[in-house]
Parts: sequence; structure tokens; C-alpha cells
Amino acid sequence: MVNTSHNPMTAPVFEHGLGIITFFTHQPGIGGHLRESPEDFQVAELYQLPPSSDSGRYTIAEVTSRNWETHTLVQALAVRLNIHPRRIAFAGTKDRRAVSTQLMSFEIVDPSNLAALTLHDVTIHPVLKSEAPLHLGQLIGNRFTITIHGCTANQETLQATLSPLEAIGGFPNFFGVQRFGGMRPITHLVGRSLTRGDFEAAVMTYIAHPLPTDSEEGFRLRSALERTRDFAEAYRTYPQSLNFERLILQRLIHDPMDFIGAIQALPKNLLLMFVNAYQSYLFNRMLSERIAQSLPLDQAIPGDVVVPLKDAHMQDHYIPVSAMNCEKVNQQIQRQKAAVTGLLFGSDSTLGTGAMGDIEQRILREEELDARAFIIPEVPFLSSSGTRRRILAPIHDLTWTVKTDDQHSKSTVVQLTFELLKGCYATAFLREVMKAAQAQDY
Repeated sequence: MVNTSHNPMTAPVFEHGLGIITFFTHQPGIGGHLRESPEDFQVAELYQLPPSSDSGRYTIAEVTSRNWETHTLVQALAVRLNIHPRRIAFAGTKDRRAVSTQLMSFEIVDPSNLAALTLHDVTIHPVLKSEAPLHLGQLIGNRFTITIHGCTANQETLQATLSPLEAIGGFPNFFGVQRFGGMRPITHLVGRSLTRGDFEAAVMTYIAHPLPTDSEEGFRLRSALERTRDFAEAYRTYPQSLNFERLILQRLIHDPMDFIGAIQALPKNLLLMFVNAYQSYLFNRMLSERIAQSLPLDQAIPGDVVVPLKDAHMQDHYIPVSAMNCEKVNQQIQRQKAAVTGLLFGSDSTLGTGAMGDIEQRILREEELDARAFIIPEVPFLSSSGTRRRILAPIHDLTWTVKTDDQHSKSTVVQLTFELLKGCYATAFLREVMKAAQAQDY
């Protein structure tokens, strides 16, 4: 069954490099821009606390930060606590320009030391002690309160924009620009080089590779490094804020050819994001092509791969869709007992067949990829067997207000409050609502 309820629009040019080439709906969107201040983008994790143990090795704490990216925050906390960053763990990464509340675990750190810690725009509330640390993905979802300034919307136009998404029960589950590095979206490029075994390219993409979105100073410094390969000079001139680049540079000063060792100077969680970001880029390309071909997001077609759901969460097995079981599968999807998935390619992936399988296989051919690419013997923990991801992100408890913008009298301010499952991006929802033209707009 082909979805005829929408007429895809072309996405902004900058997104093409992230694999996103289309919007789902034909509505023009409400426009506007985000993040006039970090308070305009508020996110709080939804979680179940781990079991408590008074003798536990780990302190679980709720950390609220303003204008901190998660990996950078962990580095700063580790310095303040005089511990290795690997002794701090978290369930989900958060955007920098936001106010975020999230759980973190601290190994062998007394709760009183956490409560007494002072760091600019950070508050820490110890919750309990536990026998185990947190790990990525160990959360239920996130609750967002988003304020968009300079909009063209009133109540009626906002409702018209939201109605097609409400009709299918969600929005295209694209990975947002934050997955790729926010204003410096290169993590998937690093990941692509890693899957090709080109560690030199991976390192140089991360520490050099100037982009138009870089600051004037950043563009100048990265251009100089790309031109000269003078790692010592780059380490001297790169500001402290480029702390991860400096970790790599420090290793290269000692051995300019040890690119495998240099990339491993980064925190493990950050390293994992590189390969994951490349998988995300491929997923975005495949989902974009599905939308461009007017294939449905909220229904399965023969050749799709669906996943059973329990309490809205994916189970660990997949069901191929055929002409024989398609009607029954779609009944389960309508009851929210199953969902259509897209491919996160890895060394042991299950590909679709039919129309979606054709899309998956064509994009893998264009990328010159086979399963062996995601086996990385030089850094084994970066290897990925692959998985699948829902192509439609459900949205819960959505409410909104529209009021006159005091700073822009001819426009409005829209505030949206909603909940998303873990791994779903608020910015992917906002791009459908806003039809933003630039990355910084959302």
C-alpha cells in the first residue's frame, strides 16, 4: 500500500550531507528559529532508577547543566573530581545549547563530594548508590519543552502543520544534526573512514577538515593544520575548548604516524559515536528515499522488516513482511504492537526485500559497503553487527501554545511540550514543523 497522504518537499541543502533529502509533508511550516537562549531548549530524561545499594560502588546522580555538551561536561567533571573520565557514565548524550537534566553514575565518588562540587551552570543532586554503572541507552525517553521565536504561526496554521503528523502517529525518525556533531557535523565522515580502515583520514577529519560552520578562528586553525600537518603548532594554538582535538594532537606529537593510537586517545563513548553516526547517515539516506518514493511510514509493505513492540519498546527479533502476512502485520501496527523498521547496517544485518530492500541495497552499493566494513580489527570494540530502527517516531503528550512575540511584533512565539522515546530526536520533529532552512535554526 502506497502512502498518498503527503507530497514530500526537498530538504535544505545543508542536510543532504547528513543523508536527509526530503520533508514528509507539503505544508510550508511555521518558520522561526530556536535557541535564542539555552532555556528555549529544555530536555529532561525519563528513566527508571537502578536498584539501590548502600554498599554500591557507584553513585547515581541527577545532573542539570546549561550550555554543556555531554562529553565535554564529563571531561570537566572528571577534572573537578580528580578522576579518570571513564569513571563517569551516562545514559544519553545531550545538546550543548540547552538546559538538560540527566542521570550520571560516578565510580567510587562519595555523594557528599558530588553535592559539594561547583562547576559553572551545573547542579548535581546525588540520588542513590548502586552496584552497577549506567550505560548508553539506559533510559526510557526524554521530555522536551521547546520555544520557537519568530514564527509565522497562529493556532490554526500550527494545527494544520501538525495534523498530517498526528494522522500517522509520529514523524520520520531521522537522526538529527546533533548525531553528527551539531554545528560541526563530521562524526559520520570519521566513521566512514574508520570502516574503510583509513585511520589517518579519520584523525585528520576530526582535528582538521575546516567547515563553513566553524568559527573564524576555528576555520583558520583547522585550515593551517590541514595544510602543514604541524601537530605541535596546532597543539600550541588550538584553544582549550577543543579539548578532544588536543588529546589527539598530544599523541601525534609523540608519534606523528600513530593514527590508530591517536584516535584511541578519545573517550570510548565518543569513539563509538563515529561508527554509529555513519550508520545513522546511511539510515537517513534510506528513510529519505522511502519518503521520496511515497512508501508509507505507518504501514508495512511486502519486503519490509517489522519489529514487535512491548510497552512501545522494540523487542529483540524481526519479522519479514510478505504478501501473505502483510494484512495481519498492519493490524498489529495499528494496535501499536509492531513497527516498521529501517536498516542500521553492520556486519550481521538483516536486509529487507521488495521496494525497501532495493533502496537499502542500492545505497550500500553506492557507498561500496559490505558487511566486513563494520568489523574493525584494529579497534575491536568499534565493530558493529548492526541492528534496525523504527522509521516512525511516536510523539506523546504533545501540547502547544502560540502567543505574540514581544521582540518581533509581526511574528509569534510557539512553545511545544512533548515526550519522545530514547533515540528519537526532537530536532527531527521540529524540522517537519518549522521547515527550517539552516542547521542553526534548529
